[in-house]
Amino acid sequence: MTHQDADEGGDTVLRVLLLGFGALAVGTDAYVTAGLLPAIGRDLHEPASVTGQLVTVFMLCYALLAPLVGAALSRWGIRQVLVAALFLFCLANAASALAPSLAALAVARGLAGVAAGVFMPVAATAAAALAGPERRGRALAVVLGGLSSGTVLGVPGGLFLAQHAGWRAALWLVTAIGVVSLAGSALLLPAVSGAAMPGLRERGAQLTDRRVAVAVLTTFLQTVASLGLYTYLAPVLDARGVTAHQAALWLWGAGGVAGSFLAGPLLDRTGRSGAQVAVLLAALSLCLAPLGLLSGPAVLVPLVLWGAAGWAFVVPQQHRLLGLRPRGGAAVLALNSSATYLGGSAGAALGGAALSAGIAPGRLPPLAAAVAAAACGLHLLGRRFLPGAPHPAPDAPALPGSERNGDSHEVRR
Repeated sequence: MTHQDADEGGDTVLRVLLLGFGALAVGTDAYVTAGLLPAIGRDLHEPASVTGQLVTVFMLCYALLAPLVGAALSRWGIRQVLVAALFLFCLANAASALAPSLAALAVARGLAGVAAGVFMPVAATAAAALAGPERRGRALAVVLGGLSSGTVLGVPGGLFLAQHAGWRAALWLVTAIGVVSLAGSALLLPAVSGAAMPGLRERGAQLTDRRVAVAVLTTFLQTVASLGLYTYLAPVLDARGVTAHQAALWLWGAGGVAGSFLAGPLLDRTGRSGAQVAVLLAALSLCLAPLGLLSGPAVLVPLVLWGAAGWAFVVPQQHRLLGLRPRGGAAVLALNSSATYLGGSAGAALGGAALSAGIAPGRLPPLAAAVAAAACGLHLLGRRFLPGAPHPAPDAPALPGSERNGDSHEVRR
């Protein structure tokens, strides 16, 4: 390896880490708000049933409005979109911290959701393009690991700050993390060739591939089970005799961080993304089911494993989608990202409906396990009856922003 190769490798690692830091800001923002709702309600004199809709606004804007905004930016480059999304994200969180009313806060949370929904799939696309096919799994794991780290690092830090300086201080913390990523991305990210965001027609065209449609539906079901149940983790823990909610949430997040970072190197070593997806979906179902049966400290073991399997799933699923549609990588990752947050919203709504119908909280984990098992079954059926080459053709670019040149992938600087 030459000194130039070593320098370029170090630059690539730094750039991917910057994208991961931006994902950390998004993860903190997405999950810390739920912990701030009681304080927001007291400050703005609104009931919990109303302030709880701030989470819904963020998720729906992430899932539904971000794709429309992304399509409008289809002529922009990857670097331009990343910087613009981070700028809007920082602006929206600053506006959230300054919001004088619930209506103003809801608008700001919606803008933050749009910015996050535009940033995350483009960050994954950029990380994979920068790293090249040999280290694509590791690069995707860094971005996803940043997102999951928000639950284990950003959320406790934000809640601690909120307890001592108010809920607005927690949102200023999110803004500060975003500003660091924004400054680093603006100064250090290269101009990756190719369009970052596909238009609406191109997005729709991806779904005509039945393999992609099945994969995106699998992601939707996985997040209905995992993130949907996470929304009601507190009453589930109460039903199983666990009162240390904050410690349990931290353990879940720690499992998620470990799973996110371990999935990438394993994937690069084996290259079997489809098999890894199947194993993780089966593991998720097996981890969720005991939560409705165990009690006391015994609950914490499947809780950690649930976090690991749930978060690790995204790495091989993204890798697989990039292989299924190498010429439409940005489009399929954007669809998958939308499916993730739609699944989370649907899971939260279904869980709430179940509790309102009189179903005991302790029965939610087996129901979530059944949904995860259905996702696993759908994935296996798709692999069996809709086979397809998981790797790009030799003359096709692996991703927008990378150019095939023999065995190397070069990113335009």
